[in-house]
Amino acid sequence: MLEKNNPKVENGWAFYDWANSVYNLVITSAVFPIYFEAVAWHRKLPTEGGKEIKYLSAFGREFVNMELYSYVFSVSFVLVTLLIPLLSGIADYSGSKKRFMQFFCYLGSAACISLFWFDTNNIELSLISPFLASIGFWGSLVFYNSYLPEISTPDRQDRLSAKGFAFGYVGSVILLVAILVGNQMFDMPIKYGFVAVGIWWAGFAQITYSRLPHNIYNKKPDPNFSYIKKGYQELMSVAKEVRKQPRLVRFLTAFFIYNMGVQTIMLLAGVFAVEEILWPLKEDGTKDTSGLIISIILIQLVAVLGAMLMSRLSRKVGNISVIKLAIVIWLIVCILAYFTYSPAAFYALAALVGFVMGGIQSMSRSTYSKMLPETTDHASYFSFYDVLEKIGLIIGPFLFGFTTGQLGGMRNAVLILASIFVIGYILMIPVSILERKLSASS
Repeated sequence: MLEKNNPKVENGWAFYDWANSVYNLVITSAVFPIYFEAVAWHRKLPTEGGKEIKYLSAFGREFVNMELYSYVFSVSFVLVTLLIPLLSGIADYSGSKKRFMQFFCYLGSAACISLFWFDTNNIELSLISPFLASIGFWGSLVFYNSYLPEISTPDRQDRLSAKGFAFGYVGSVILLVAILVGNQMFDMPIKYGFVAVGIWWAGFAQITYSRLPHNIYNKKPDPNFSYIKKGYQELMSVAKEVRKQPRLVRFLTAFFIYNMGVQTIMLLAGVFAVEEILWPLKEDGTKDTSGLIISIILIQLVAVLGAMLMSRLSRKVGNISVIKLAIVIWLIVCILAYFTYSPAAFYALAALVGFVMGGIQSMSRSTYSKMLPETTDHASYFSFYDVLEKIGLIIGPFLFGFTTGQLGGMRNAVLILASIFVIGYILMIPVSILERKLSASS
């Protein structure tokens, strides 16, 4: 059994956020969406209002604006949702979750590197790269997150979870700035930045892998049994236990809803900014989106402060109250986004997003971790958390893309996200009531 609260192990765990967050920032938020927006279109038509509608031909039909981009991520989340529960059960049965974490890490890293060859003339094949990168990133997280209750006691989990996100925000900004400096000052083609992401991700992950233990509970699987069958049985056993715990069920239900909104905004905020904000024009008539990069860096830096402050606030008012406060702020973000057109207003909105982004992710992860019973099946437990997150990511981007495709713009889709946060807050109310009852009885 591993001794908990070992600083070397805890820091090694948190360092995986440093390693993998460059994917989230460079590939899904800052650089690749702009690169995609610049090169992918097959035809463009101006509307009466002067706005341009762009069409991308793929799979035998035409897609409007960033509609297909949203669908690619939704499909990747479908595959992750189908695979991860079974693999987490196998990992718990065999004690091999570190190996699964490494597999998805290297898959995502290789996929990022392959974006170097992204070619709009062969768009169907090229979209495999962001598809696999998404699977690698999200697939590794369930095994990574499940280490939290194994290496740290509940009183330290909020702080450690916040430290991980803080590491991720700082590390990703460092690489993003390096890529931009190489591109702007040394004329480095931006596609070399995608290679840098893959190398950074896999390279710094070695610090994590050198410190995280393998097979903590010394599990010895029977070689005569099917791993798939035993993995499924492990998962079903944990599912029965989850249903017996109303606190977990209520929290997971609320998490599913509000996190759908959070992840959809994080995934598509860059795309929204490119399409809906009135950026100044360059001499060649194209948008000058350099301000978008500045706002994304601002988000990352403010997120470090937000994660740390919400971790401290949770010690005074409790995790559930902090999450409810964060949901309210997200609702305000959606309302403000609907009325945001100017770059200056978008910068202010970006600062607010950054403040609440790190906090709600960090608190959600540690809150769920602290609710778990004594168990050796943490990967299976976290697979339920992960699956609900991915189902939300399937529905959220698909709904966002569908609304955009039907209405020809993203602004109305933002109001759909606002309603999601209202529902999420309502569902958190019974969670807080149950928490008060449990505190009063203990």
